[in-house]
Amino acid sequence: MPANVSVNTAQSGFYQGFNKIVSITPKVLVLCLIAWAVLLPTQAKETLLDLQHWTTSYFGSWYMFSAAIFMLAVMLLAIIPATGRIKLGLKNDKPEFSLFSWFSMMFGAGIGIGMLTYSTAEPIFHFATNPDTIQGLSTSLDADNVRNAFKWGFFHYALTPWGSYAIIGIALGYFSYNKGLPLTIRSSLQPLFGKAVQGWLGHVVDIAAILATIIGVGVTIGYGVSQFASGVFNISGAQWLMNTDGSPSFAAQFVALLVVLGASTLSAMSGVNKGIKWLSNINMGLSFFLLVFFVTFGSLGFAINAFGFAIWDYLVNLAEMSFTVWDIKEDKELAEWQCAWSIFYWAWWIAFAPFVGLFLARVSRGRTIREYVLGAMIVPSLTCLTWFALIGGTAINLELSGVAQGSIVNANISAQLYQTINLILSPELAAVMSAVIVVLLLTYLITSVDSAILIVTTLASGGNQGQKSTQHIIIW
Repeated sequence: MPANVSVNTAQSGFYQGFNKIVSITPKVLVLCLIAWAVLLPTQAKETLLDLQHWTTSYFGSWYMFSAAIFMLAVMLLAIIPATGRIKLGLKNDKPEFSLFSWFSMMFGAGIGIGMLTYSTAEPIFHFATNPDTIQGLSTSLDADNVRNAFKWGFFHYALTPWGSYAIIGIALGYFSYNKGLPLTIRSSLQPLFGKAVQGWLGHVVDIAAILATIIGVGVTIGYGVSQFASGVFNISGAQWLMNTDGSPSFAAQFVALLVVLGASTLSAMSGVNKGIKWLSNINMGLSFFLLVFFVTFGSLGFAINAFGFAIWDYLVNLAEMSFTVWDIKEDKELAEWQCAWSIFYWAWWIAFAPFVGLFLARVSRGRTIREYVLGAMIVPSLTCLTWFALIGGTAINLELSGVAQGSIVNANISAQLYQTINLILSPELAAVMSAVIVVLLLTYLITSVDSAILIVTTLASGGNQGQKSTQHIIIW
């Protein structure tokens, strides 16, 4: 296969080093989307919700089967000796980052914020409702539903979603480092479309990847700033931070957004070897501290029991969960649950895959495919499962024992982790621990945003991985 993909970039002016079409088009489209949401918020909300419902309803099977195939393909690439030994890079290329920094950056960019929100929320939600309770196989909010709650939570955060990230990273890393193609999404399509990826087809692909990155990170930021505001409220008790229904106020989210974007811009300006690397190391250290805290003060015995059984239940039922698609006409309640959870998740993970996959490729040069799969799929999956067992397990145990009395289940999603902490610590210590979580959340948010900026500017510049000018970083 000839290594023959080049992307035209401007030789002078404001967009020097960038492809103008790929740089400008996403900005125009994003600004139009923002204007629509600001000027006609009700219409925008209804239209986007209808579009989401339509895509998950009509493409649900595609999402389910595609995600499963991605996972299987990545596992086979690692298991087969001939492919597992392939290095993402030339023979003498060495890894750019230590194992700790490498894993920290991949986990932080891929799912860090999601763990802070959903390590409590996911098991709690499924403890109340999941396909097994809908079919009458277990009882909502009862002890016989604990294993099912974790099984479905593991399904959404373990091998399958990380496989969607990993397959993109393998393709981009191989074609870029081994075949000499630019580090852009279009390069992975060169064997299929040849020189066509140098023109409008390649532009469309990279523009779509930029839009998916911006919108996907927007969802992540939305969850993150809400939890940030809830954490500050848990520390300070300032009433202006919360609405009467327990959700963060607009003012609180706006202030949190300004803090996150300001810090993220400064971090992105410092480059991947400074800001992103060091922040990733910090948030991974704080993450271990949080897990040690729950080992010490949480429901450790319950968590260990849940982890062991849930791993078994997850692996035994993985094939059935992956390839079962309920029909809206025959199994309405099950199909609606699947659209709202599994299919929505797969759509979210796949939309995020160009960004995270490209970032994984960017930091994985010099690793073999087998090593890459271990670091980009197996270890993150086990880490997510550990978070679920320790933090989600503590929350479920508090509800089962009657200590919580519904206070965690009924809390706003952004406040469930803090409510769990409030129940196992004194008010003073809960405020201190909330401050640690707020700092950890901030580092995860910054890492996600500045990683996204790095990827967007790389795509817009035709795969150039060099540090970009300050004005372009600030704009994005």
